[in-house]
Amino acid sequence: MSNNIKIIGISGSLRKDSYNSALLRAAQEVMPAGISFEIADISAIPLYNGDTEAAHFPEAVIKLREQIRGANGLLIATPEYNYSMSGVIKNTIDWLSRPSNDPVLSGKPLAIMGASMGMMGTARAQYHLRQSAVFLNMHLLNKPELFVNAAQTKFDANLTLTDAPTREVLSKLLESFQKWIAQLEGRKA
Repeated sequence: MSNNIKIIGISGSLRKDSYNSALLRAAQEVMPAGISFEIADISAIPLYNGDTEAAHFPEAVIKLREQIRGANGLLIATPEYNYSMSGVIKNTIDWLSRPSNDPVLSGKPLAIMGASMGMMGTARAQYHLRQSAVFLNMHLLNKPELFVNAAQTKFDANLTLTDAPTREVLSKLLESFQKWIAQLEGRKA
């Protein structure tokens, strides 16, 4: 087994200028040694429909399932819409939970973070995402938590994360996630 840990990142926003996508790019910049990190594109995943699932799995879903299957962990950056996670991330999770006899998310280590312009960051969205992850039998990293509030003040015009305290918490989150994955896999951290 390779000593390298592979993490797949997913942004719960499809916006070109998304703070959550920018937060994933910031994660790439501060990722600890020993981790390979890839940001998955979920923009082509269609709305979940049981009839579509019965007829054929969309190619975008198959690709994402294989990316996640080949990864040691999943890092989700979720926005908060109407006190919950975005429909985009919920839809992606719904697709990834299918078929129930091939659970690609079950047992997968998960870290959650999020950025929003509101004062609570994405606390409520992360809470709902955690509820879904518990049902899916994922192994959540509990601490540290990263709720980037007032995101418009923490990223510059190029969507580079410039806020030093936020970058520090992001680094700690990633280091903790690396140790969490190693612990779950019985590796030396």
